Amino acid sequence: MALIVQKYGGSSVGTLERIQHVASKVLATKAQGHDVVVVVSAMQGETDRLIQLAAALSEEAAPREYDMLVATGEQVSMALLAIALTEKQCPARSYTGPQIGIITNDIHTKARIIKVKTDIIRRDLQQGYIVVVAGFQGVNTHGDITTLGRGGSDTTAVALAAALNADECQIYTDVDGVYTTDPRMVPEAKLLPQISFEEMLEMSSLGAKVLQMRSVELASKHNMPIRVLSTFTNHPGTLVTFEENIMQKRLVSGIAFSREEAIIALSGIPNQVGIEGQILGLVSNENIEIDMIAQNASEQTITNLTFTVQRKDYAKTLKIAQSFISQFKGAEIKGNPNVAKLSVVGIGMRSHTGVASTMFQALGNADISIKMITTSEIKISVVIDETVLEQGVRVVHEAFELDKLPETQQVGMEI
Repeated sequence: MALIVQKYGGSSVGTLERIQHVASKVLATKAQGHDVVVVVSAMQGETDRLIQLAAALSEEAAPREYDMLVATGEQVSMALLAIALTEKQCPARSYTGPQIGIITNDIHTKARIIKVKTDIIRRDLQQGYIVVVAGFQGVNTHGDITTLGRGGSDTTAVALAAALNADECQIYTDVDGVYTTDPRMVPEAKLLPQISFEEMLEMSSLGAKVLQMRSVELASKHNMPIRVLSTFTNHPGTLVTFEENIMQKRLVSGIAFSREEAIIALSGIPNQVGIEGQILGLVSNENIEIDMIAQNASEQTITNLTFTVQRKDYAKTLKIAQSFISQFKGAEIKGNPNVAKLSVVGIGMRSHTGVASTMFQALGNADISIKMITTSEIKISVVIDETVLEQGVRVVHEAFELDKLPETQQVGMEI
């Protein structure tokens, strides 16, 4: 017998019929003799509906009240699932994050979990209950409800699995697992039977929507394997695990992309020590995340600085940068809020060369101009015009022959 933590996303519990289906899947796991803890998201569209209600009353709701509001979505789905399970003659108990004891820091709307209490869950499991927990939420030391950011139910599931020393954390969604890229954009994309924590972390941070980045960080830290599965099929899914457990290491495992990018270029600013820290510090002080950075000196006394931010922060960042360069005669600023980031990720890059040249040649042959480049040990990212993003993803996917990955059969989890 094993302890399994299962998480079901908003699309999985989007209707009463789907909640009934989820209940059947949970019961099937229970029938195999396993203890089961279930984490649920709000019903599909519910969080957006709650956010719209708040927006109708206030341009910027107080963070504490915002969290109090949006946390209610998960409370509905957890109670409905517990009702459905009980109706199927399987005793179940539902709990909010605060009831269980998911303790977070004080940062509303994007809190981090600092402690998870397990006494209530262990007691209920010993008594034969299925425990259903609301994802996405916790409580700070002041007793206020906090939320973990969009996709935070993934983090709830991994945190519970780690605290309970579960055998596996299963993330159920509306896709069969992790693909080489978004199959809606590239129909030839292949399902990956396995992917390393490091690769998944990069892909999540670069725009892949399958798993929340923080949940992958947590799983890697606590050596908690994650299996990404579909609620609606019986496919064995994708196992996210450590690199040494990957049987077939690939040069490139996947292509991630993000449309939510904007680029800002400063030219003609003084080439003096600390100038970069001054402008980037002003931006960071406004809680704006800076992603890619490039600098080059056009002459001995003048330098150019280019960086990217999320598109939602573009107008605010542009205003900060314009104010900063106004003190320098001849300095100029240009911006483009309509760019995208395209990235290739693979642990095979550590031991093989030629990835960058293959990527750049594929984009060049498609007449796609690269505006910025950044690299790491297992990642290469470029900024291109958003209008050519889909074409760029397709040609790079084809260049690395990701559509020709073997159809590896993956054995299901053995307990």
